[in-house]
Amino acid sequence: MVLRGRHREGAFARLRCIQVMTSRLATAGVPGTREELSQLSLIRDYYLRFRVLIHEIGKFGVVGLVATIITFAVQNALYGHAGPTTSVVVANAIATCFAYLGNRYWAFRHRKTANMGRETVLFVFFNLVGTVIQTAFVDFNHYALGNHDRISLNIATVIGMVFATLFRLVCYRKFVFNSIPPEQDEAEELATATLP
Repeated sequence: MVLRGRHREGAFARLRCIQVMTSRLATAGVPGTREELSQLSLIRDYYLRFRVLIHEIGKFGVVGLVATIITFAVQNALYGHAGPTTSVVVANAIATCFAYLGNRYWAFRHRKTANMGRETVLFVFFNLVGTVIQTAFVDFNHYALGNHDRISLNIATVIGMVFATLFRLVCYRKFVFNSIPPEQDEAEELATATLP
């Protein structure tokens, strides 16, 4: 890349400024400056290493938050008309549809799979298991402990959601949205091959 005119002068000025600043840091004699730079470098390296995981968990969390709002809204709307188990199952079914679309096309969109049907079946299966986990907490609260008010229903739902969400995150990453490495062209493979 060839820089011309002001762009080249600006690039040289920025480079010189960086050189002056780093030489001042190295020769300033301020205790800990090299250690601080190495700590920042360490933090940057960890971020670069776990960047994909951090972004996936963040996006998974946003999708999960919206799905949670959907779950609570539907569950509390149905609770007076249906039992606790029915309201949890219907609410989770609606939230699962939203969560699949959000996770597939936003949170894990960079993970390409070879078989979309397999992915969908696994997603639904792991959501059913997650629904069973969540329903177990709600049913234990309702039938075993005898709590029949909305507050205890919502507390049991939150506890069940925590365990179900952890289960789903692990299963989505490992089984559902696992990435398949792209196939290399033979020409690209030959071009990158090294000679002995």
